[in-house]
Amino acid sequence: MLTRIVALALLAAPISASLPDLGYPGWKCDDSVYKKSKNVPTSAHSVRFSDIKVIGALGDSLTAANGAGAAKGDPLAVILQYRGLAFQCGGDSTLDEHVTVANVLKKFNPNIIGYSTGIGSANVWEVAKLNQAIPGAEAIDIITQARSLVHIIQAHKEIDVKNDWKLINIFIGANDMCAYCEQEENGPHSKELWKKNVITAVQILKDNLPRTIVSMTGMFDMRMLREIDHDKYFCDGLHVFECGCEKNEKFTNDDISAACHRYMDAQQEIVDSGIFDTTDDFTFVLQPFFNGIVTPPLKPDGDVNLDWFAPDCFHFSKLGHANVAKHLWNNIVQPVGSKNHIVNLSDPTIPLNCPDATCPFFRTTKNSADCSKFLTPSA
Repeated sequence: MLTRIVALALLAAPISASLPDLGYPGWKCDDSVYKKSKNVPTSAHSVRFSDIKVIGALGDSLTAANGAGAAKGDPLAVILQYRGLAFQCGGDSTLDEHVTVANVLKKFNPNIIGYSTGIGSANVWEVAKLNQAIPGAEAIDIITQARSLVHIIQAHKEIDVKNDWKLINIFIGANDMCAYCEQEENGPHSKELWKKNVITAVQILKDNLPRTIVSMTGMFDMRMLREIDHDKYFCDGLHVFECGCEKNEKFTNDDISAACHRYMDAQQEIVDSGIFDTTDDFTFVLQPFFNGIVTPPLKPDGDVNLDWFAPDCFHFSKLGHANVAKHLWNNIVQPVGSKNHIVNLSDPTIPLNCPDATCPFFRTTKNSADCSKFLTPSA
């Protein structure tokens, strides 16, 4: 009860109005891509963006948006979960003011449900909705999150579990990596166990949520963090507690990069295995835009652009979430096999792309190979 009271109190916590942000006023695509299907699709490979009725998320503090609305110089506010700003599932304001995947999807279906608003924890429906990310979570923890998400969706009176198309976003791995250097060989954060935990969580979704697309944001190379906190003594000291392996000098830049790429390889192996493409009403798609990035966002003078980050120099700020959301959305509308594996985080002019009018679906492995097999009439 106390947790709920505290979380509700945080609804009134302020978001600094002075923080930079990124919106897309007047974003416009070809009229045809906004249309929903004439009949509700039965195939995950024929889902138009206007067909998606439910959005949810699993992950850690990056998906919970810890510190996203914190004022500069207020590191204590990093404990606050600004879920309404979260790059995947946040629904505060509109696309004109703040880019999130949920805010983009509102352009296609204004009645989409599940996006988060405000500040608070995962167990408060009024805030989190279907964003079940938990700060500190590792890959093993998204198994419990998946079960929780299934329970909430199945119990929700406004969701038709059997017929409504659902988009579930996953982003996990940073906390596993923060403990990676402390394990023995084949320990709890090894590539194979990490992969097994992700598969277990997605399988829970597959077994219980028909008509679902799972979109997993690719792992990022955490050697980038070492450039962010270089010569920034407060952040450097704070990261000792936030991410021990990032501060472990014996765990070299090459070591941490190689370990992160093992997780990236695990994600690609899940896709390549086809284990989540065995039924027509469920699929798993990887969005790999983070994979090749080793340099943090920079200002024109070459210094790290700290506007991208919360006061701890680790979590994303409001601007950081908006920029990540832009690149994630652009990955989503790119065909599998042609998705960006590296983007320029320092360039704010990169546009927010539109779906391809010739294949106006959420891009999957199958419709990327041959869209013609999945074309259906629009309404």
